[in-house]
Parts: sequence; structure tokens; C-alpha cells
Amino acid sequence: MSEVGEIATVVVCHGDDATLEVLCEQLVADHFEVLPAPSGADALRLCRFSGPDILILELSLPDMAGIEVLQEVREAEGTDPRIDPSLPVVVLLDGKDGGGLVRSRELGADDHLSRPFAYGDLRTRIATVLRRRHNRHDAPVRVGELVIDPGRRMVTVGGREIHLSRKEFTLLRVLATDPTRVFGKDELLRDVWGPNAPPGRTRTLDSHASRLRRKLDPDHRAYVVNCWGIGYRLVEG
Repeated sequence: MSEVGEIATVVVCHGDDATLEVLCEQLVADHFEVLPAPSGADALRLCRFSGPDILILELSLPDMAGIEVLQEVREAEGTDPRIDPSLPVVVLLDGKDGGGLVRSRELGADDHLSRPFAYGDLRTRIATVLRRRHNRHDAPVRVGELVIDPGRRMVTVGGREIHLSRKEFTLLRVLATDPTRVFGKDELLRDVWGPNAPPGRTRTLDSHASRLRRKLDPDHRAYVVNCWGIGYRLVEG
């Protein structure tokens, strides 16, 4: 599922900046690709566009209740096809929050961990949940001759397999959610690199988009269309 040296992609949603930073640093040290989400809206955006393997979710968030995030993920089928309704979710609880435990269980959280906890406990829960995740596959997405298979992290064009970096793959998945729509550069930076990506820093995006275009169709450059001054779309409308 992941590139060499990376175990999985984890969205970490926590309302306390210091705790979020520490958790992300620990997960990165364990070779996860980590997408920090300081708010519920950020978590949902990353779940929508970045194809994470798991969501770590605190229930006390600055903009909405964590339960609302979990509910939106679980009810995404039929309302938002860009979010995987079966995305594994580990909920972080206040040890005294019995109501949060009951409600998150009702909504199908995969596991729970009560504060205070040791990082090793969280790491164990993540590993256990991911083992279950590896037994399922996401449905492939087809755009003309281009086929994106999220479950196997495989991309083919006319049957030819294309080898992409993780960021190139994530960028492609975002563009494929609405192939003819023009995605703004700041929007793509946010959705591929996370909510802390500096706005206006587009050279990294441009270089990834250029490499992705060459890999998908080196002769005709039919994919990843540059809409000058605005952003990119996957194919011409």
C-alpha cells in the first residue's frame, strides 16, 4: 500500500497544537506519513482528498465535535463518494467521557484510547486496526484509459503501469475526484500537503504536476492540464 519506508498514511486530528505536534513527530519517527489536522474541517478535507489509511480523532475540537467528524465519515456513502465510509478510526477519549465512548461505538469507531495514554499504546492500536484494513480494497477509478486503483496504490494508462511517488499519487487522486474541474493551486497544496502547507508556495506543486503529467502520457501530455494562473485539472472538459 505504501512506498518503501512508509507504513501508512495517518490523519491525526487533535485540537491541542502541542499534543498534535508531539503525536505527529512520534508517528513520523515510526515511518508513517502523517497529515496533521488541527480542526474537524481539516480532518474531513484530508479524508476526502488524501486517501488516508487511518484517522486518529480527538472528540474535543475547536470548530466541531469529533463525533460529528466520525458521523460524517460513516455516512459518506451516497452523500460524498470522495470519503471512504469504512475508513478506520481510532478515537481519543477523555477518561471520564463515557458518553463519547458510547456514541463513537454506535457510529462504528474501530478502536478507542483513553487519556492519559503512552504513545506505544496508540502505536499498537494503529497496527491492529491497519491489519484489518489490509484485507480490503478500494474500488478502482477510471478516467478514459487511466485507471487508479487506491487499494493497491496502482495506476495504469492503457494497461501500462505507472510508478508514482506518494505525493504524485495523492495529487492524481484529488484531481480524479472531478476530472474536468479546475482545482486552484492553493486548494491543491492544502489537500495534498495538508492544512499547514504555506499558501502561495506553488513551485513544489508545479514540479509534482509536471512529473505526473510526463509519467502518465509522455508523448501527448493529455493528463494534468495546466490552467495558467489558476491551477490544474485532470483532463480537458
